This record gives sequence, structure tokens and C-alpha cells, in this order.
Amino acid sequence: MDFRGGAPEQFRDFKKDEFEADWIKVAECRFGQVYKVKIKLWREKYALKTLCSDDFYRKITDELSNIAKLKFKYIMSIYGLCSEAKAVVMEYMSNGSLNNLLASHTLMWPKKFQMIHEVSMGMNFLHSMKPPLLHLNLKTSNILLDDHLHVKISDFGLIQWEEGMSKKVFVEHLTARGNISYIPPETFTQSPDPPGTSFDVYSFGIVMWEILTQQKPYAGCSVTTVLLQVSQTKRPCLELIPDQRPYECDQMISIMKQCWDQNHWKRPQFSDTLKKTEALNEVLKIPGPIHCHKNGDMGRKSYPWLDSPVRKITLPEMSDLPSDGRHKNDGILSLLFKKDFSSFRHSVRREHVCTEFSGQKSLLHYTVASHDSESVKHVLSLGAEVNSTTARGHTPLIIAVLQRFHYIISLLLEHGADPTQGDEDQWTPIHFAAQNDDDKSVRLLLDKGAVADAQEKDGWMPLHLACQNGHETVVRLLLSRLSEEAVVKREKMRGRTPLHLASCYGHLNIVKLLLVNGVDPNGTDDSLSTALHFSAEQGHNRVVRQLLNSGANSDNADSRGFTPLHLAALKGHTGICRQLLSHKANPNNQTLQGWTPMHLAALRGHESVVVQLEGQGGCVNSKGQNGWTPLHLACHYSEPEVVAKLLAARADPNITEDTEGWTPLHVACTSASFPCVLHLISHHADVNAVNSGKKTPLHLAAQHGCVPIVKALLLNGADGNLQDSSGHTALNVAQYWEKSELVQLLQNDC
Repeated sequence: MDFRGGAPEQFRDFKKDEFEADWIKVAECRFGQVYKVKIKLWREKYALKTLCSDDFYRKITDELSNIAKLKFKYIMSIYGLCSEAKAVVMEYMSNGSLNNLLASHTLMWPKKFQMIHEVSMGMNFLHSMKPPLLHLNLKTSNILLDDHLHVKISDFGLIQWEEGMSKKVFVEHLTARGNISYIPPETFTQSPDPPGTSFDVYSFGIVMWEILTQQKPYAGCSVTTVLLQVSQTKRPCLELIPDQRPYECDQMISIMKQCWDQNHWKRPQFSDTLKKTEALNEVLKIPGPIHCHKNGDMGRKSYPWLDSPVRKITLPEMSDLPSDGRHKNDGILSLLFKKDFSSFRHSVRREHVCTEFSGQKSLLHYTVASHDSESVKHVLSLGAEVNSTTARGHTPLIIAVLQRFHYIISLLLEHGADPTQGDEDQWTPIHFAAQNDDDKSVRLLLDKGAVADAQEKDGWMPLHLACQNGHETVVRLLLSRLSEEAVVKREKMRGRTPLHLASCYGHLNIVKLLLVNGVDPNGTDDSLSTALHFSAEQGHNRVVRQLLNSGANSDNADSRGFTPLHLAALKGHTGICRQLLSHKANPNNQTLQGWTPMHLAALRGHESVVVQLEGQGGCVNSKGQNGWTPLHLACHYSEPEVVAKLLAARADPNITEDTEGWTPLHVACTSASFPCVLHLISHHADVNAVNSGKKTPLHLAAQHGCVPIVKALLLNGADGNLQDSSGHTALNVAQYWEKSELVQLLQNDC
């Protein structure tokens, strides 16, 4: 963990010999390479972006000095140039580009929403400049990610619209950078108007689509094809946005569609957009169920912390029919959709029954979807294949189950419908009934031979689905037909049992049912997590109590070494921590990285948990990874209340970490946390402590430019004449980083 980053704030021309010799290439783009480098003097990491084109380097030199003055949380910091290498010196982003992350990792919905909101924040900042600073090159490869996967926008202001430039030349300039998918349609016209803020808004809409789908827009299409599609109002396919998504995603999609509107004047300003993305982002931060799309009246739930195989299928609708009206059987289907069932039964013939419609749907599929049981009887009497399947393997019985047409379900079963026949993903009718809390359909299917422990392709049984969604009546029905071995079957994706799912979602009565049926409360999934891990992390107090009273081990560790107490402490669930500790949970257990629950509570700022852990024997001076104590972490993350609690519990203010000998005061000065510094000083922290490089807290405060901290250190005996291992005093440091106010302050002190 690299907790100690410093960065210059003054634009300057770095010399090649200021960097260490081992430049590590981390990326390559069309117009240059990006290297990770270190400054010799401070051994701080930077990104060095070399530019192949001398002309482009000369053009941007003047612009960069102004761009470098912009400082904002969600935009990339630029520190200067290295003219000897024809390169730009920038902030180093350890997790690379969003483009690469989307291709290599599956993101949960809260993270997707967070990233969209952070991009809108960064773009609003740029557009709030007077005049607005246009990006004109916004794409996922220019959105970079820090250690904690927070967004920073890069390469803004480098592409310029020049007076008199033709649209053709401008488009060629953008296309050469691989930007064709992000260019709004008005750019392809002959209009002489220069690009405005709506250009970036359109690009943002495409970026939103990429984040939501984790796909590339217009994949496989040529530049000409993309140009034509965009000009004809076509946009990336919305069907690629996963069906299993939170309800709030519909609102995010609406924002996206406004952003890529064909008419540039209809696109919203970022100042409006960020308010909406902020609200949606906040909703998904709230623990608990997120209600998803509905199919008919069948509600479903999905949760951001757990992938589940929630299914949604398209029922036969009028939109399935050929739009040109040439299909010879359109008249028969139109009678169904008009609900003219009497005319339908009078007109339908055996040849209609054998016809295959779009998506391999049969007339029986459409008739079942119409919900007219007499018409279903009639079509069956004409010899319809009761187990016919659509292109995706859906039978008429599955359609009836999805619609809760119980009489038609019975009718189909009486005519030989196979209750065990699954679709292309091996979802059987009872899977859909269990997912939708339809206990009547479950009973009908079980009585006609449905397999209670049938597993779909990922190993999910109907019981997994019912436990996940809290369908207690369905769970009772299924348990009455399942063996003890089946009740603890694990799904394939993560090896989770029904008890894991019920505990994760806080369904107390289902947890009790499973435990009464002999389920082991200490069963683990593939990551060695128990049901207690899930309920403790998600804050389900009553489920935690039930599991503990049923024999759950409070100290079981998962594959990362996390116990339930670690997870509860990390999330700040004080009541659950109290329960676990009362059941003999060890407050000093360490993860594989050496973190105790105290460490995790400290870094998240949960002071009440810190107090509780300390009161039950938690060690405030325990060393974790690299020898960092809870006090180091609280100082790094600027949590002054936690610092105060730890110091009151006799945490050592002068304890050093193991790699470079940093005390908590060194860390607090690096984090520019003035309240933490004051707490430490008041508890006799050594203001002249030196680390392995002989840097004192004053050296670090001078580097990071925090005047109040420097004053506090000097007033409490900090020695401005002490030299680090390079022979520099704090004054030398302030001069090097061009902190003029501190230079004067330190000169006066000397």
C-alpha cells in the first residue's frame, strides 16, 4: 500500500536526469507512449507521456501551462513538461484506463453509477471555466483510475478547434485518434459552427453506454458505417445493457439518451446532469434490496454485492410480427391481439397451428400469452405441439408460469406439457415460479412431476432463487420435497448455498427454516465465506443473532483471512460487532495482509467500533501490512475523531511503520490533516522524529504546502535546521516545490 504520495504544484520543465533511469512503459497510444517514472530526489511516482509528433508537442506547450493550473478531484493533474524527452509530466494513475478495466473486470452496479457520476463531475468542472474548457476527446481510454478506482479525466484541452478549420479536417483529426464512436452527428455536416459544450455531452452519452454495458460501441463497424448510422439517428444497442439491473438504471439510460440526442440543443448541460447522477449514485450506496424491472406483475430483486441469475424473457407480442404485413397468418394473430377470441377460434385451422412465427414461436405460444383458456383448449384440440419451443427454448408452459395463468398451467399439464423441460439455460418452469414467488404454480408443477432440485446451467436450484428473494412460502414447499443433501447444494459461480443467500439478504424466517432442516451454519462457499460473513457484512443484526445462537463460529476466516468481525468493523455495524464479541470473537485476528478489525474500523472512520473493540481487548498498536498501525491508517485517511479515540486508548503516537520508519505524525503531515496533527502533538508526538530518509514531519509538511501544519510544528519545537539524507532542510524543500508562503515562514524561523 502506497500511502505517501507527493506532487509538485508549480508548472515546470523537468530534466531527464531528475528521473531515475528505469522508465517503465505502462501504455502505448497512437501518438506516443506513457511511462511510469520516479523523481530521484523524492522517489515519487509520475506518469511521463512522450509525444511522437514534434508539431503537436510545440502546439500544446503553451496550452499546458494554463491547463496545469486547474486542480480538481476528478481531473488529471499536470505538473509540467520534459522538453528533453518531448513529454508531459502528469499524475500517475495506478489502475490505468477505464477502457482496459471495462474489458477485463466485471463491475457491480454501484461502481458503474459512481464512475458515471465522477465523470460528470469532472466534465462539469471543465465546462464551468470562463470560457468553458472543451475536452473534444472524451472517451474511456482518456478516463483514468486511481488506487481506489476513482475517476480522473485526462487529455482535456489538447484538441483545439482552430478558426477557419473545416469540419472535414477536424473529423479526420479526431478519427486519427480512434474517436469516431464519440463524435456527435452535427460534426459530420457542413455547418460552419465550431463545436460547443454539447460535443462533450454527446461523447459522455457514449461513455455512459460503455460503462453500463461493458461493451465497445459499434463493434466491428467501419468508420463509414458508424458515420452513416450516427447521421441516421442510430445509437449503440440498448439491448446490450444487462436485463439484470437495478430499477434506477432506467433513469440512467434516460439521461444517456438525452446526452446523445440528435439535436445538439436538446442535450443537457453537465450542471444539470451531475445532479441526477449524484442522486442515482447515492441511492445505490444504500444497503438493501434494489427493485428491478417487472415482467407483468412478477417483481424481482437484485443486489449490487451479489450476481444472481435473475431471468427476464420476452413474451410473444405484436411487435414480433413482420412489419410489412406480408405474413399469411398475420390475420389470425391480429385477432388474438385484438382479443377477438370468438373470431379467432372460428377462423383458426390446423395449418395455422403448425406455422412457425418469428423467433420460432408457435401459435400455441401466442395463444397462451393471450390468457384465453378456451382458445388454448381449441388450439390444443387441433394438434398443437404442447412442448414446442421458441428459439431460446421457452415452452408454452414457461409462458403460462411467467404470467401466473394457473388454469392454463393445469390445462397444459393435462395435455402432456413436460414440467421438467428447461430453456436454453436449463431454467425449468419451477425455476421461474420460484423466482416470482408463485407458490400455487410451484405446487401444480411439483404435483405433476417437476424436479424440486433441478439445477440450471450455473447450478442454481429453485430453492436458491426463493431464498435469495425472500419467498418464504415457496421455500417451505420446496423443503418438503427436498432431501437433506439437496438443501445444501452449492451453485457453481461462487459455491453459495441457500443459507448463504438468505443470510446475505437478511431473510430471517428463511434462515430459521433452513437451520431447522439441519443446514450447517458453518458451511462455506468457494471463498470460504460462511453465512455469518454475509449477514455481518450487510448489517443484518437478527440474522447474525440467529446464526450465532445456532452454532455459527464467530472466528471463521475466509480466503482473505477476514472474519465476520473484520467485515462488520469495516462497514461500521456497531451492534453486530457487539454481538460477535460477546460470542468470543477475537478482536485481534489478522487478515492475510495483517489487518485487524481495529485497522479496518480506523481507516473507515468508525470511531464507535474502535472504542468497542478496544474495550473488548482490541490492540490499538497492532501492526498490519508494512507495519502500519490503526493510528497510521486513521491519519492517512484524515479521520481526526478516530485519531482522538485511539490516542485516548493509549495508542503510541511515536510508533514507526516497518518499511521507511514513518510515525503517525509523518503520515498526518503527508495527508495535510491539520486536526490529526494537533491531536498527535497534544499527545506528545515527537515533532522531530526522522524516518529512514531522515525526513522530519516538517520536511513533509513543507513539501505538501500546508501552512497551518508548519506553524503548529514550529510552535511545538520542530527544528527547521535538521537535514534529510540528501542534506536538505525544510526550507530547501519549500524552495524546491516553490511554496513561497512557506519559504518566507521558514526563513523567518531560521
